[in-house]
Amino acid sequence: MTAILLGLQASYTKYSCFLCEWDSHARGIRCSRKHWPHRQSLTPGMRNIIHNPLIKPSKVLPPPLHIKLGLLKNFVKALDVKGPAFTYLCGKFPRLTYKKVKAGVFVGPQIRQLFKDQQFEAVLSGKEKAAWQSFEGFRMVFWEISKLQILENLHKI
Repeated sequence: MTAILLGLQASYTKYSCFLCEWDSHARGIRCSRKHWPHRQSLTPGMRNIIHNPLIKPSKVLPPPLHIKLGLLKNFVKALDVKGPAFTYLCGKFPRLTYKKVKAGVFVGPQIRQLFKDQQFEAVLSGKEKAAWQSFEGFRMVFWEISKLQILENLHKI
């Protein structure tokens, strides 16, 4: 939906990111390069822009669920697969295969279940617990900021 609002070309494109000029065809450098230049303008005919944008890129908020999914995926991938926290996750979500849990493939309701579960935090070791608590803190702060920005934009309309 973001691509449509910003006039980006649909389907597989070379410059698919609406925030930067990430080159999806640059296979040789895409894993080693950490910084991609920000888009300076959304000019039709340049860098996969086919229409004039309907909204300003600065008004687009990244979806909070996608951020949470990415962070949780990285958290689970960092867990020791033989440790009690990983074993607890496998027992908590018995319908997920071992490979899916190891890859950190979770959906929104499962993430909410995990944040409400007090036993999960008790199973975590020292560094894991600290990482989980900072993840929880980030989630709360980010969610509150997102809600405030959405409300501000609604009031401007």
